[in-house]
Amino acid sequence: MIILITGGGGPTGQALSAHFAKHGHTVIAVDKDDVDLLDRAAVQELARSVEAEHGRVDGVFHLVGGWRGGKTFAETDLADWDLLHDLLVRTLQHVSLAFEPLLRKSGNGRFAIVSAKAAERPTAGGAAYAAAKAASEAWVMSLADGLRDTGSAATVLVVKALLNDAMIAAKPEAKFAGFTHVDTLAEAAAALYERPAEQINGTRLDLTQ
Repeated sequence: MIILITGGGGPTGQALSAHFAKHGHTVIAVDKDDVDLLDRAAVQELARSVEAEHGRVDGVFHLVGGWRGGKTFAETDLADWDLLHDLLVRTLQHVSLAFEPLLRKSGNGRFAIVSAKAAERPTAGGAAYAAAKAASEAWVMSLADGLRDTGSAATVLVVKALLNDAMIAAKPEAKFAGFTHVDTLAEAAAALYERPAEQINGTRLDLTQ
């Protein structure tokens, strides 16, 4: 399979890249130093280059993330919204619009983002973050509707927060209750191919349970 991972430079992207590569798949991992995902023309050029070399894409895992928040609702800084909109929403729009045609060609493609429980139950200080995550989820559900007549699927993977080995090493006594390890997330991403597209298209898979 041909797997594209955006936000590939972080611990989550590295975990997914390693998992798919270990199982013999071709992984294209890009980060901000490779492609500016806020530049729609650059993203479209990335899609053209992938199509020229591979003819399709079988997986797009959009892992660009970020968090900003405050203590109270009234103290919300709308500059945080501007930042999170670009990171969580605009990059998603550019990537999904550019790669949807290649997912349709796959016949067994998967598109997924990582969302957060905060989108369901926002806190007073996390309004900007929760709203950006909710908007991202709605966008993916629209993509799923567009893919419903194909063998491909778009899915939201929901976590409380992500955990990696560096975090564990930095705080060995911490419990990290409810966190999802990036290796577990990678396994969940790969498992999307084990179920028929119609079963997972347009769904939210809660990895905290």
